Amino acid sequence: MKSVWSKSVKMPRFESLDKSIETDVVIIGGGMAGLLTAHKLKEKGKDSVILEKAEICSGQTQNTTAKITCQHGLIYERLIDAFGEQKAAQYARANRNAIDEYERIIVDEGINCSFERCPSYLYTFSDTEAIEKEFAAARRLGINAEITEKISLPLKVSKALRFENQAQFNPLEFAAAVAKKLKIYENTPVVYNGKGAVTADGREIKAKHVVIAAHYPFIDSAGFYFLRMHQARSYVAAFENCGDIGGMYYGIDPKTLSFRNYGSLLIASGCSHRTGESEGDEFERIKAKVKAIFPKAEEAARWSAQDCMPPDSVPYIGRYSKKLDNFYLATGFQKWGMTNSMAAAEIISDMICGTENENAEVFSPQRSNAAASCELMRNGLHSVDGLVGKKLKAPSKTASQLKNGEGAVVNYNGKTVAAYRDENGKIHAVSPTCTHLGCRLSFNAELKSWDCPCHGSRFDIDGKAIDNPALKNLEKY
Repeated sequence: MKSVWSKSVKMPRFESLDKSIETDVVIIGGGMAGLLTAHKLKEKGKDSVILEKAEICSGQTQNTTAKITCQHGLIYERLIDAFGEQKAAQYARANRNAIDEYERIIVDEGINCSFERCPSYLYTFSDTEAIEKEFAAARRLGINAEITEKISLPLKVSKALRFENQAQFNPLEFAAAVAKKLKIYENTPVVYNGKGAVTADGREIKAKHVVIAAHYPFIDSAGFYFLRMHQARSYVAAFENCGDIGGMYYGIDPKTLSFRNYGSLLIASGCSHRTGESEGDEFERIKAKVKAIFPKAEEAARWSAQDCMPPDSVPYIGRYSKKLDNFYLATGFQKWGMTNSMAAAEIISDMICGTENENAEVFSPQRSNAAASCELMRNGLHSVDGLVGKKLKAPSKTASQLKNGEGAVVNYNGKTVAAYRDENGKIHAVSPTCTHLGCRLSFNAELKSWDCPCHGSRFDIDGKAIDNPALKNLEKY
């Protein structure tokens, strides 16, 4: 499954690290957040090196819907209630500024990436009160917003909230242009040595500052981020024959879709769920909903994305922990990685350069609030169920009962294994236990992967780790 961005863009390739290095800043992760941080540091006169375990933008960046917007669902009323108006304004300002900053870089660098300004809408079929409250909160924070009942999307909505002057683009065309001017090593997995530094295959990396921009924080001993957020998967498909919908759309009602155009295509996304808890048939449900609106729609591509979800809807951007003073973190972007990646690049580059950033406080990874405390408890209970509860349940199937194309945790010769029977009838059997902290895995029939419901790690049918926090592959039988 390839996104429309991956199909249309050939990314530049870089050599792997084959020697010890010394630099001002080392950035772990070559997605949008890592590339933008390196770009910002370069503008501010700091040398940096990006180390990417695979290939740049091969993780979540290539799977984004690529909306550059400060409209992040029903968020601003909630932020005012949780943080107060001053900090909520920091979040709004950081994400508004991010839109302008993308445009500045694109113009300055002459990047052709299908960037265009357009309005963004929240829409509802029933919850008009939520729209009105979000409108009032947005206006209090200085956002140019208005309520309307008329939208270009051919749906009869009760109300919609329109944010003016947002944007959309092709993220890989942008990233490819930015990356060519940066120092990058690909296929260079990094580990923390437990002594305040990182190494790559035994090679020493000396740096005054270390930025972890690798989607999911991999240093469990500091920050405990695996307890402070969960991961969620969402599904995306592109369709032909749908026409121009005149902006970007996000449905606030349950089971509604998000939309945008890319050239002649309509991109639709939705069916989000906690990783490891797939209901199945997510793509077919998206397709059915799109064809109900656009009867002539023909599917052109389908793909899936994974997002880190903090409990209070605000990313963790800033110092990794009090124990690691020279380490910085950018994670928890929820489904809004484009603007929050830019916000992270601005904040972290300012911190490294000793410059005060007026929007940094709300994003601090060291913050605490009631929502975070509740999530810590919920995630803890969820982990206990994955570590203990599910392991106590005996498998209900044997490997011989699996149909072609089916996967399940089964009994095989008296042993509990995660087994998948492929379309040719061959069994692929691996350990059913996540290599991160030992939770019981579940099978995602839509993506043909083994997913961890505790912390969101994912593995392919042969046990190869494809999503963090797990760093090791599953044992293969």
